Amino acid sequence: MSAQRDGLGVEAPAPPGPLRICLAASGGGHVRQLLDLQPVWAAGDHFFITEDTALGRSLSSDHRTYFVPHFAWGQAKLGAPFRMLGRALQSFVTSAKVMLRERPDVVISTGAGAVIFAVLWGRLIGARVIVVESFARFEKPSLFGRMAAPLAHDMVVQSEKVLPWYPKAQVFDPLRILDDVPPSKQPILFATVGATLPFERLTNAVVEAKTAGAIPEKVILQTGQGVAPHAKIESHETLDFKEVQALLRDASIVVCHGGTGSLITALRQGCHVIAMPRLSTLGEHYDDHQAEITEAFEKRGLIQVANSTEELCAALEAEDRRAIGTPFVG
Repeated sequence: MSAQRDGLGVEAPAPPGPLRICLAASGGGHVRQLLDLQPVWAAGDHFFITEDTALGRSLSSDHRTYFVPHFAWGQAKLGAPFRMLGRALQSFVTSAKVMLRERPDVVISTGAGAVIFAVLWGRLIGARVIVVESFARFEKPSLFGRMAAPLAHDMVVQSEKVLPWYPKAQVFDPLRILDDVPPSKQPILFATVGATLPFERLTNAVVEAKTAGAIPEKVILQTGQGVAPHAKIESHETLDFKEVQALLRDASIVVCHGGTGSLITALRQGCHVIAMPRLSTLGEHYDDHQAEITEAFEKRGLIQVANSTEELCAALEAEDRRAIGTPFVG
């Protein structure tokens, strides 16, 4: 550390530099939660540890960003335990290299599994660890939350129902209704499956509804990687996060999966939102937390939920297309 002399000629240590902050989150809504906390970390010397998704790549253009491989306990449940273990080992090594190089003072993490080793290494090198339980967990804790809680100096949960698992945590309800004037809308329905994974039950339902005449609006589909484009509908496998933001500013209706990132971003832009949660019983996700999320949002009157083409058509029929949805902060 450099030194400077005061008015008496006595050498004094230079003032400390900005706080070094590690922001650790896997793709989708977990990263979105960290972005909503930007006033907390923006002034620090910050960097991200996340997954190599469209949103992660967008982050890397504006922030120092490191990528770790995706892994989750659900991969073992779905019959790929060795893939999970291999990626977990890669994540362990990559996280160690990043954390030992960056030496953050603080680690802020919103989960999930892919960044558990960033939290672990942060604690081992003496950083203060702050864990925010997933926004997706209203009723019961996540596996990441249960694993990270013993490592955390501070913990925040977003529902009192999960407090029995985290008795020392602070509760913060993130849903706040805003009075902002939403942007002017165009007759566009934007359907998105999230970061990269296909979700053909959703995209097929939108195509079928459009073909049946239930969607007079222009349709733009984000289908996920590896899905063949639809001949008569504008389709994109993936979209840059900034492109998604631009579409949401224009779209009057959004049909999306049940991920918190997609829901919150669309609602904040004043879109009507119809959500189709991925279901574990259909092999679309590791568990049914998306159904839990969408149920909670629907109970607050923020979205509609549809699980089939018929339900999507009914939701579209019920929509007042002249109205604008209520934006809120997640």
